[in-house]
Amino acid sequence: MIIDAHVHPIYFDTICGDDSVLKFRSEQFGIYKQSPYSYEEIIAEMNFGKIDRSILLPLDLTTQSGGSIVTNEEIKKIIDRHPDSFIGFASVDPYRKDALEVLENAFANLKLSGLKLNPSKQQFYPDDKLLWPIYEKCREYDKPIMFHAGLSWEPNALAKYANPIHYEQAAVEFPELRMCLAHFAWPWVREMMMLMIKYPNVYTDTSMLYMDSFNDFMERIFMKEMDPLTLERNFAKQVMFGSNTPRFRAFKLKKAIENLPFSEKVKANIFGGNALAFLGEGK
Repeated sequence: MIIDAHVHPIYFDTICGDDSVLKFRSEQFGIYKQSPYSYEEIIAEMNFGKIDRSILLPLDLTTQSGGSIVTNEEIKKIIDRHPDSFIGFASVDPYRKDALEVLENAFANLKLSGLKLNPSKQQFYPDDKLLWPIYEKCREYDKPIMFHAGLSWEPNALAKYANPIHYEQAAVEFPELRMCLAHFAWPWVREMMMLMIKYPNVYTDTSMLYMDSFNDFMERIFMKEMDPLTLERNFAKQVMFGSNTPRFRAFKLKKAIENLPFSEKVKANIFGGNALAFLGEGK
């Protein structure tokens, strides 16, 4: 099974909303020239790329901006319509007074599969003990967390919150909590490598902001910034395929990774096996 671990559904036609909703999402998420996707387009593109399922990521900005990029309920609506294509995560603003109730509802009632947090956009440090009850709730339900890490080009998203160093204390305190620091934490690739070598519960994904072409950028990251065997020998079970759709085309990024000289076993891990482990499936 091939899984895209990093998809933002803000322009899926189920949730595109009225003009005010679109304006809020465009201002907060930083996409200004993207037309709504129909489900036929989305699934046709997944089929073209031979991608079986995509993880959909919402974002709760209640205390920062007065709303959500996508709500947990909207994610649930998409999953109910297309349960074989999509895996839904929840989000919660950690500064909400009812944060634990929101998360309880997302896991117990909406049956969502994990939690998405964005320290840069939600403006918190991941090692702030404010987050400890949220991490504990995820551990209670055996749900993973997908964190934004590294550069964000979203408006008012400060990179200082998303340096991989700020995640280490959480990895130590919650060793059973599976956490993905997305985007390979670029530009802090070496720090990301360090965390994965030290902590088997820490994952990353490939949804990096490429600088030139997918092929050139992936080759530079995996073949030059690290030795060609670094991933194979050190954290082959901790890197997931993620595209950052709709900003980038998943099938193009997938092709760039397929062109890298990894073993077929490692490619199978990247394209699906590691995501299944991250989700807690097949235990």
